[in-house]
Amino acid sequence: MKIYFVGAGPGNRELLTLKAHQLLTEADLIIYPGSLIEEEILNEYRGEKINSYGRSLEELAEIMIRAVRDGKKVVRLQSGDPSIYGAIKEQMEILEKEGIEVEIVPGVSSVFAASAELKTELTLPGVAQSVVLTRPEGRTLDEDDIETFSKTRSTLVIFLGVHKIDEVVKKVKRDPETPVAVVYHASRESQKIVTGTLRDISDKVKKAGITKTAIIIIGDVLKGNYRRSVLYSGRQ
Repeated sequence: MKIYFVGAGPGNRELLTLKAHQLLTEADLIIYPGSLIEEEILNEYRGEKINSYGRSLEELAEIMIRAVRDGKKVVRLQSGDPSIYGAIKEQMEILEKEGIEVEIVPGVSSVFAASAELKTELTLPGVAQSVVLTRPEGRTLDEDDIETFSKTRSTLVIFLGVHKIDEVVKKVKRDPETPVAVVYHASRESQKIVTGTLRDISDKVKKAGITKTAIIIIGDVLKGNYRRSVLYSGRQ
């Protein structure tokens, strides 16, 4: 008995991996997060579809366990990549205690879709060689480390924080002219990109009406100034 935790990518059907598409095609039951993934992208798949939004962990586990024991192929669809803020560990532990095997299929994270749309690298020679993926404090996090991380030269990527854009900006201890990009629904038809600086990004995001489902990227990699890589120096 096995249940597949599958990364759906950022919401663009063309960015599903081949393995994700194959499993969705074969699935008898697809459980998906309706607040993050539009059911329309699943229309071509024949399996029964259940929206996980608003359901408890125990309720979802019971649905999956019952289905797989009935001989059904079950896909637990996750937005982006399951390993980043996917809350999959707690789901898998319940299943494994019931003797159900779990397989994880990675997906394209929204951060990579966002950087692609911005046509930038998150790491650039002489600018930033590290990337920090983090989120602001909230219901599941009592205290965040945004201020601490901001004191490094890393590119900062903030998940689940656009509704707290004012707080995020205040915590970042960098030059007010540091560039910032906010990408809503990266790679989808409904995508919006707002660019600015730490000084003005909050006002711009509010004017754009973006309050959720967006990635915040902060750092000088957005400027475009960098040192040439030695990768193509021609030296062996």
